[in-house]
Amino acid sequence: MADLYQSTGKAELVGGRIVELMPTGRKPNRVAFRIARSLDDFALETGKGEAYTDNMGFTVSMLASGRESFSPDASYYTGPFPANPMKYVPGAPRFATEVRSEGDYDADAEREIANKRQDYFEAGTVVVWDVDTKSEVIRVYRKDDPENPAIYKRGDVADAEPAVPGWRVEVDWHFG
Repeated sequence: MADLYQSTGKAELVGGRIVELMPTGRKPNRVAFRIARSLDDFALETGKGEAYTDNMGFTVSMLASGRESFSPDASYYTGPFPANPMKYVPGAPRFATEVRSEGDYDADAEREIANKRQDYFEAGTVVVWDVDTKSEVIRVYRKDDPENPAIYKRGDVADAEPAVPGWRVEVDWHFG
């Protein structure tokens, strides 16, 4: 884990090695920011949990895949929080968002996204959003039924139940 703290950019620890993550483009970054912003407003209004933007580090015990950390594009966490607020959060987020960038649409990327989603669920994440920035669709995967996502498109109101109870967002706003 110490190596992860030495990384100079966004990275995750998988199989004992640092996996650097590429910066994202304008649209995926704006979508991720809006999700985090909405989550943060919700957390402040309810006094429950914390929302995080891209580049937040979550550490977990080694998973079957070898993964030991996550850095979702947007996330929501309810604790426990680290004693040192400068450190990564110990544990998986309740809710994680992965926003697709330009290179996230081929067969290899699909496999990687599915594998990471499986890792999230193994670590304890309750809901994972797979946000497709090309077709402007949000696929909501839930730990209790990981093979059958709810699909939200423009005109719909999406949620992250049961991970973020009561939080609702208009899909149009995220892609606006």
